Amino acid sequence: MAKKKPEEKPKVAKELDGLELNIDSFGEIQKSLPIDKINEFLNKKVDDKKLRDRDDLDEIRGASDEEE
Repeated sequence: MAKKKPEEKPKVAKELDGLELNIDSFGEIQKSLPIDKINEFLNKKVDDKKLRDRDDLDEIRGASDEEE
């Protein structure tokens, strides 16, 4: 029989510490953090190529940086 490796938790950014994602038997995603916090993190860290040409992109990102 093959030995099972102990499950290691994946590395995540410090802002998302404690994030756990699971898929239940109905195919629904169960998450341990609110979706708003995840979306806020993604808006700051991920470049959205659909929004690159927007004139007000700096204003949008600046507003989210001032909140912290």
